[in-house]
Amino acid sequence: MGSGLCSWIILGFFAGLIARAIMPGRQAMGIIATTLLGIGGSFMGGFLASVIRGGSWRFFQASSFIGAIIGAVVLLFIGSMMSGRR
Repeated sequence: MGSGLCSWIILGFFAGLIARAIMPGRQAMGIIATTLLGIGGSFMGGFLASVIRGGSWRFFQASSFIGAIIGAVVLLFIGSMMSGRR
């Protein structure tokens, strides 16, 4: 259980970093927010992958990592749209 949680945190951190690098503009967030962004993106990407494929997905596959990055970019986009309207 503990190693699985560490794996999610590490995957989330790297997915969040890559998503922030892909997304244009400046995102003012620290290491914890970046990690949470990536973890949220991996949940979103994993959910979409399971809906598309109709089954479960494995953790350390290239497709799961790419899905986490895409999900994190989508979350960044939604966050930027919401903060831009204030």
